[in-house]
Amino acid sequence: MPFDETSRQPGRRPSRNVLGGILDICSTQPMTGFFRNGCCDTAAEDVGSHTVCAVMTADFLAFSKSAGNDLSTPRPEFGFAGLSPGDRWCLCAPRWQEALEAGAAPRVVLRATHEGALDHCALSDLKRHAIDLA
Repeated sequence: MPFDETSRQPGRRPSRNVLGGILDICSTQPMTGFFRNGCCDTAAEDVGSHTVCAVMTADFLAFSKSAGNDLSTPRPEFGFAGLSPGDRWCLCAPRWQEALEAGAAPRVVLRATHEGALDHCALSDLKRHAIDLA
């Protein structure tokens, strides 16, 4: 599902995905993204590069928790219900790369993964974990 064109900033070019197309929505249930707009869009203030649209797995959630980023425990004080296997989430590209090196990388949605992820991850690695390649 393509990004809603009406919500774009006037005069701003659409964000691109790692395949060179317009960035698709990653998830609105749960609402994800650095800007909490459903997209793995990024900007200079996104120092973590929340650019990889990933499908959560039990293995990745356990890996992330062991690495100090617990994504499965609800944090109602932050409006965060916690993630479950099957949820899509905009991961920090360096964390996805770290999970790849540890053998715990989740699958990715290339059309919803921002081109900025390529600063941290190889396209060939992302493609090997893609769920949206025909």
